[in-house]
Amino acid sequence: MAGRLTQLLERHAGGDAAAFDELVPIVYDELRKLARSQRRRSGGNRAPLDTTVLAHEAYLRLARSDGTYRHRGHFFAVAAVAMRQLLVDEARRHGRVKRGAGARRVGLDGLDIPVSEQYELVIAIDEALERLEELDPRLRSVVEMRYILGLSEPETAKALDISERTVRRAWVKARAWLEVELGSK
Repeated sequence: MAGRLTQLLERHAGGDAAAFDELVPIVYDELRKLARSQRRRSGGNRAPLDTTVLAHEAYLRLARSDGTYRHRGHFFAVAAVAMRQLLVDEARRHGRVKRGAGARRVGLDGLDIPVSEQYELVIAIDEALERLEELDPRLRSVVEMRYILGLSEPETAKALDISERTVRRAWVKARAWLEVELGSK
């Protein structure tokens, strides 16, 4: 399967648009697993999009982009980032709705409105990752690979073309920075 995926990605990079369409049956199950993982990290059943919608929307974003994918790991890393961004966009949309964007006023008597802090956390993580990228783009990439995509140290090293030792150091440094950054929220 990995060999076939690599061939299709190479054909796509060479300008064969039909090659991307052939990816669906090969990557669908893995995209759903990735979407499930993303949802779990973004609040589980309270995550703003369900697994199927998240997988489909991420695939559509990938299909619409002009990007080329160097290899299987790179493809799934980009897919994970697309999924995270979809969740952030939905959390932001939810935040606007929660604050009354486009809503008409109604009385609050008898209303029970649950407020999910998960949306705020998703947005806070995204904003922290943007600040981290300004400081050190490699640290952000390592966080995306390890935390968002769920790759191991060896897989992350291969995807980023760096040593495992560098991944380990960057992961420790990025986690400490994020803990401080998110702890202040």
